[in-house]
Amino acid sequence: MRLETEPSGLAVLTIDAGPLNLYTLDLHADFDAALDRLGDARALLVRAEGKIVSGGVDVSLFAAQETPEQAKEMFDRMLALPEKIAALEIPTVFAAHGLCLTWAFEVAVACDLILAASSASFGLVEKVVGLTPTMGGTQRLAARAGVGRAKEFVMTGERYPASALEHWGVVNRVLPDDGFDAAARAFATALAEGPTRAHAATKKVLDHFSAGGVAEANTHITTIAADLYRTEDLRNAVRSFLAEGPGKAKFTGR
Repeated sequence: MRLETEPSGLAVLTIDAGPLNLYTLDLHADFDAALDRLGDARALLVRAEGKIVSGGVDVSLFAAQETPEQAKEMFDRMLALPEKIAALEIPTVFAAHGLCLTWAFEVAVACDLILAASSASFGLVEKVVGLTPTMGGTQRLAARAGVGRAKEFVMTGERYPASALEHWGVVNRVLPDDGFDAAARAFATALAEGPTRAHAATKKVLDHFSAGGVAEANTHITTIAADLYRTEDLRNAVRSFLAEGPGKAKFTGR
């Protein structure tokens, strides 16, 4: 697992456990530790090295669990990783350049936005070992695409192309294979250089919407928006707009 921070404030976290980037407890620990080192990063891009994003989970982990109690302890630990990503206040982007199975897909749908290369494909294939996904992928997919789509995706265990998941509203943008990594970095960089405190507020509003719909979000939106007047970014951007017109403001995340 590699973590680098670019001058823009973009943190780039690269999954690099080739050739298959399989989930192991060691990889989990490295991923978790990298999230703890984000510091003042203003956005996060999660990507992978190698031909594929991930071939899934090291099945020997499942074989090592001898009781339901042991399995639950492991599954609780696994679920904590995407939950930690989803709780980040900064914008998070997942870039899938190739095959993206099980745990990697579950991390992807825990991110705010998903970019996919045109040749990328996705799947939750736990059915092959008689299991259901345990890292939140089923329910997060349902939140994006609906319960019926989530049932189809998990129960068939098929691999779905990026174009299908874009149609479902799961993948935000499908980009050409050629130059995909650079395009994903540029997209995430633009988020990092933007009004990241406002982006954090947007995430809070949508968390309330997810919990209780429009009425719940409406209960909190005015307080959340008003709190942005405590930020330098809002005050400076308003002054810039009035003096120079739109699109000239520089944001610092403060």
